Amino acid sequence: MNVPNTSATPAPAVTAPNAASHAPTHATAAPLPLLPRPAAVEFEAVLERGAYTTLTQFGVIDVHGDDAASFLHSQLTNDVQHLDAATARLAGYCSPKGRLLASFLSWRTGDTIRLLISKDLQAAVQKRLSMFVLRAKAKLADASAQLTVVGLAGDVRKALSQVFDALPDAVHVQVDGPAGSLIRVPDAEGRARYLWIGPQAEVAARRPLLDGTLTQVTPAVWDWLDIRAGEPRITRPVVEQFVPQMVNFDVLGGVNFRKGCYPGQEIVARSQYRGTIKRRMALANVAGELAEVGAGGELFHSDDPGQPCGQIVNAASAPEGGVDALVEIKLAALESGSVHLGAADGPVLRFLPLPYSLPADV
Repeated sequence: MNVPNTSATPAPAVTAPNAASHAPTHATAAPLPLLPRPAAVEFEAVLERGAYTTLTQFGVIDVHGDDAASFLHSQLTNDVQHLDAATARLAGYCSPKGRLLASFLSWRTGDTIRLLISKDLQAAVQKRLSMFVLRAKAKLADASAQLTVVGLAGDVRKALSQVFDALPDAVHVQVDGPAGSLIRVPDAEGRARYLWIGPQAEVAARRPLLDGTLTQVTPAVWDWLDIRAGEPRITRPVVEQFVPQMVNFDVLGGVNFRKGCYPGQEIVARSQYRGTIKRRMALANVAGELAEVGAGGELFHSDDPGQPCGQIVNAASAPEGGVDALVEIKLAALESGSVHLGAADGPVLRFLPLPYSLPADV
């Protein structure tokens, strides 16, 4: 398969489609803050009891209008046209070269389709998508300031039942209520996880119902849970670095290979059907602190120190020490030798099993 390599070049800016304009549209977007290492009691709360956190690392794009679904269907890697009110779906947004500009969780609430996106990409991606609306009856709006995004993990069903009349019983099932939307997302470390996205006032009014039984933790804990769930999030340092399969988006249900065209669709389909996929995403732990192990960091193999064999997709502080990371890597690099961060003599990566099987493993 012909796939883009992971080089040291900085991630390209997400730019507007007008060829005459090459200015980065994310120039005013703040990078995601470096989150401090959570205290041991925060990890313990998630793993032994139940916890919640306000997820400031996400933004929300609302898409309204009669053509909202058909417009997004023509732009994203997953089926939005047939997205119903009880389902959430992962989706990617690709460049014409098939590389991911962003990743989303998408769902319907009333007449609106919502896209949950990494906060550092929200403004740029919303601007780019808006420039392709053309004659479609669709309008995109930044809903981040009106909504609060809460992540809950562990033994949280009793607390949530005080907020929602019904709880989603399967992954990517969602329910709506006066307090907003509640979506079940993939488990991590065997613990159930939910996203609650609701109007700020409604969430603030009901938050005390959580405090009686759940521990409030920092957003960094959720980043770690996402990594342990094997679910990547495209952030600014890795924009346009991966075709979807390189970060397991096909395995996670983020690509529909039967839907119509979208930007990069031909390349994504060709990558799927032209032989064995040679690069995938893996889970690893590496010694060090988060400041030293960031998204976009290059990986090197002991037998081929002259060129990178992969790069960091996402990273978060781990409870047992060091940093857990989702890494995009040549599958051949996992067969023998060792993989190192930054250089062939850098910190060695210790690989861990993903919570799902890749097609080659089945």
